[in-house]
Amino acid sequence: MLLQRVFSDERAVKRWSEVKALVMDEISMIDGELFENIEYIARVVRYEFTDEVWGGIQLVVSGDFLQLPPIVDQRQSCGKHFAFEADCWNASFDLEVELTNIFRQSDPHLIKLLQGIRRGESNPDDLKLLVHRCSKAKPDPSAVQLYPRNEDVNRVNANRMKSLEEESIVYTAVDSGKNPWKSQLEQGLAPTHLEVCEGARVMLIKNIDIKLKLVNGATGTIIGFSKPEKKSVLNLSPKDLLPIVKFDSGKTVVIEPETWDVTEGDLVVATRKQIPLVLAWALSIHKCQGMTLDRLHTDLSRAFGCGMVYVALSRVRSLEGLHLSGFRSSKIIAHPKVLQYYQRFG
Repeated sequence: MLLQRVFSDERAVKRWSEVKALVMDEISMIDGELFENIEYIARVVRYEFTDEVWGGIQLVVSGDFLQLPPIVDQRQSCGKHFAFEADCWNASFDLEVELTNIFRQSDPHLIKLLQGIRRGESNPDDLKLLVHRCSKAKPDPSAVQLYPRNEDVNRVNANRMKSLEEESIVYTAVDSGKNPWKSQLEQGLAPTHLEVCEGARVMLIKNIDIKLKLVNGATGTIIGFSKPEKKSVLNLSPKDLLPIVKFDSGKTVVIEPETWDVTEGDLVVATRKQIPLVLAWALSIHKCQGMTLDRLHTDLSRAFGCGMVYVALSRVRSLEGLHLSGFRSSKIIAHPKVLQYYQRFG
């Protein structure tokens, strides 16, 4: 079915025919069946040039299989949960390298702790660091609360918004383009509807100014709203106002709309325009993968599945920014197939 969709699109066939290299980031989120399907498409479309694996395309992938695994429908899955279980995995690469430098954290004790948790290990001495971060006291209100399930995230954010008793402003994304590409905008980070008010805790979902550390994951509080200098830049809200955010770093910035594009090659086929914020009293662990947080609060006893505890804890820069309301070492799990895969690196 996927192959026929490619062959029915001349531009798709042209791209597959001309491509030299294919890069896949977050390879841990791609299951073995999808990996095999993509390779099959590449090989068949490019068969007139070569019958090599991937049709001769250079494949570059990056990611960490010890983070969250792909979400697989077990009723339809071929049983190949991870990309490295695909029949074509070993033939796809001339070189596999394990990257070991840690950039998010600098404390050697925290790094040692996190690397043990990443491998599913429960070293009692290391875990004492986590026990010391447990507290029954209310967490720092500026700390992002991480939850494994979206319903918990939505409940916390809605309750906190309601408690502010402030007039809210709703920003509705403006989408352009044609289907099926336009429908892909729903799968991105930028929400279709964003409801905020003065006092709301928010987080950037796009890099705005790296030098000022206004990057994806930066948190702050809305302290007011302002009229945009150019009225045409908004059109997302009837009130025609932009949120003013005081970030935890101390910087105060008027947040203007940003765009997210769906591209086919160099061609932009669909675009979403929205305020690059989400409510940030609470986030899901899945949504925070890849983010860096200065302060977070999480209840580890509610974690489920392989890699979830590691992903949650490894978002924070330092132990001082970590607040736990529960801890059960039994939740520290690494998938045995992934551990076996990493043995090849010694």
